[in-house]
Amino acid sequence: MKTLFTWFGQADVDGMNQDTDSPISNIALKHPEPFDQIVIISNKWEEERRNYVPWLEKKLAIAQRPFQVVQGHTVSITSPIDYVSISKQSQKWINKLSSESDELYINLTSGSPAMSAVSIILGKGKTNTYFYQSNRQREIFLDDIPFDFVAEHDASVARAISSKATKLPTNNKAFEDIIAVSPPMLEVVNKASKLAPLDLPVLVLGETGTGKEVISNAIHKASSRASQPMKTVNCGALPQNLVDSILFGHVKGAFTGAVKEHKGVFEQADGGTLFLDEVGELSLDVQVKLLRALQQGEITRVGDDKTITVDVRVIAATHRNLVGMVECGEFREDLFYRLALGVIEIPPLRNRVEDIEPLVNALAKEINDNAQKHQNYKSKIISNKGMKFTLSQPWRGNIRELWSTLNRALLLSDNDEIFDLDIQNALINRENKQQDHDIHLAYGDVVNLKQIIENIEKKYVEAALKATGNGRVKSAEMLSLGNHQNLRNMMKRLKMISENEPEK
Repeated sequence: MKTLFTWFGQADVDGMNQDTDSPISNIALKHPEPFDQIVIISNKWEEERRNYVPWLEKKLAIAQRPFQVVQGHTVSITSPIDYVSISKQSQKWINKLSSESDELYINLTSGSPAMSAVSIILGKGKTNTYFYQSNRQREIFLDDIPFDFVAEHDASVARAISSKATKLPTNNKAFEDIIAVSPPMLEVVNKASKLAPLDLPVLVLGETGTGKEVISNAIHKASSRASQPMKTVNCGALPQNLVDSILFGHVKGAFTGAVKEHKGVFEQADGGTLFLDEVGELSLDVQVKLLRALQQGEITRVGDDKTITVDVRVIAATHRNLVGMVECGEFREDLFYRLALGVIEIPPLRNRVEDIEPLVNALAKEINDNAQKHQNYKSKIISNKGMKFTLSQPWRGNIRELWSTLNRALLLSDNDEIFDLDIQNALINRENKQQDHDIHLAYGDVVNLKQIIENIEKKYVEAALKATGNGRVKSAEMLSLGNHQNLRNMMKRLKMISENEPEK
């Protein structure tokens, strides 16, 4: 499909009033092949543009060209020289038309210089986009515009880097609050900082409590959309009967209770970022509607027949195994690949032990600062024993569990220093139930059942000892062994200690 995209300008108004060719009509009539679609946008002269559409259709019909291909749209910009609002509207239309067209032609003659400049910058980034100009002699010509914006931008950046090479380094403020000391977390931050300016959809994976929303917020703040809103939707909490309204909005009277017009989160996030938290909880019906909005960049409010174009970057997060859900038919494969252009997997806290101590110090400081407002509160520090015990725990609830535990320990203690016993008392004990897994053996398979059982026992003993700081009495209680002597006997049997080890 061949598409002509153009702003509506004064020269086009004059051409219509004088019934002579204007820049838009020149290109539409003289392009070697007829256009399948002509899209005209304007921020003023709405009445004139409405008259221009049938006038141009008549010209095309006389020239025996397809004429029912012209469409006009009113857009909102601050002024003909406001680059921000012009860029916002131009980006919407150029992205949309480029994606649905084989060839996109942009008219640079109509509209203001700012409109032309923005169209060139945006259009040069599309491989299927070309530029037309029309002169006063009513000639049209394709403008190659040999300027390489990417190369010039890279050269400018390189010069800026060189000029600042001797200055002190500064942190990326978007990521400076994220504690990353361990190699896995440093890799996460590095990857996120690279994805942030690329404007791609991002899928953030990780267990509950690992900080998926924190990294998503940082990506937004480090992106070109930082000045625009970031809206969050908890996909697991979307009521089935209100999904369409929450995502896409509704008009007054669309349904019982719709007493006024409402913008959905896609419109609210227009120009910015939409964070879809727990996207794995969406039903298949909702996934279909979401995919359509993401693919087409268009939404329709409930009860309305007007299509609204939106420019939204989507960051989705989930603790669920989306690949497994795709294989089971619980999550649409096309939606998965639409979201997973950039993938970040945040490691659980137990796999980033180096981060725990700085995390504890940062969280303790925040708790102390917040609690200082209470008259009788005394600030506290974490003792070496308290820190050692904290490092030994698995933190299955990740940072969220660590945060809650530290709050209980600091707020409930009357001491100036927090010890291991304070952390122990602040922990919420959970029964570690093991899931039963089906065992499948083929005829002739051989397994060493005794060795399997011993390996499992050994792992649990090691985990209990780590959690208690090698305290055998408490470890025996954790393992339901009755007393420490039974634990000692088991450790001998498993060859974890020597037969001759003296009893402690």
